[in-house]
Amino acid sequence: MRRFITKDIPFMRVRKVFYAISLALVVISIVAIGARGLNLGIEFQGGTSIDFTSAEGISTEQMRQAFDDAGVSNATIQTTSTNGQSGFLVRTSETVPDTAAAIANQVGAQLGLPSDSYQVTTIGPEWGSNVMRQSLIAFIISIAAIIVYISIRFEYKMSLTAILALFHDLIIIVGIYALTGREITPNVIAALLTILGYSLYDTVVVFHRINENANPSMKHSYFWTANHSINEVFIRTINTTLTSLIPVLCMLFFGGATLKDFAFAMALGLIFGSYSSIGVASPLFAAWKTREPAYKRLAAKYGEA
Repeated sequence: MRRFITKDIPFMRVRKVFYAISLALVVISIVAIGARGLNLGIEFQGGTSIDFTSAEGISTEQMRQAFDDAGVSNATIQTTSTNGQSGFLVRTSETVPDTAAAIANQVGAQLGLPSDSYQVTTIGPEWGSNVMRQSLIAFIISIAAIIVYISIRFEYKMSLTAILALFHDLIIIVGIYALTGREITPNVIAALLTILGYSLYDTVVVFHRINENANPSMKHSYFWTANHSINEVFIRTINTTLTSLIPVLCMLFFGGATLKDFAFAMALGLIFGSYSSIGVASPLFAAWKTREPAYKRLAAKYGEA
């Protein structure tokens, strides 16, 4: 495909547009998180999940009324489909296993459902807080390792702009979860941690090419070098993203509920990770390098773009 692109795409010339888009998305995401909050799964806050795998002919109103009659007025009810059979996934704040089982049995009996058509899972708040703590520790260690590696392999300016782009991706993705009200489960956390690798892969590939092409004796600005480097790996980025995105989309549209949780976060991560390496990390790094005396003189002599 590269042979059909005879001129470099001027990404750096529209970097302020990228900045504006990214800033708007981040602000909207932060406001959404603050205003709507996050729909944390019972794995993080404790509670009971009752999975009705076969509930043909039963409406959401009937299911809600049955839980109301059982003394549970705060149940969250979602419709599901398993092997072509309609069902429900109901979550409550009950953390006592025996009480949760009694509620499920009462609801099942009222709706005429056999005992083998639903499954009760109860998680205590201590386990949930432990999962949250371990996820946070894993994230912090990942960020620290990334900073150290990129600083040693390239330079600290690259590591800091790469991390900034990474936070840009994560904030927007979490903001989308807040806006859509989708539940955040351990599968989503696993996807977010996986996104670290995909997002950084694109960024490091671009940074590596910029590092190879840049030197103080070149006859153009650092922005030009960054833009040319992006264009050199642009088709590779597209190919990598598409080949990764296709199976993820298949999981999202055709997989089960667990796979869909993972795939939704992964799809967003792949899209925004590819965007941020071009629209956030690279222009920010180029702007930072242009402040160095040697490259500042090049920008003054040849122009920024």
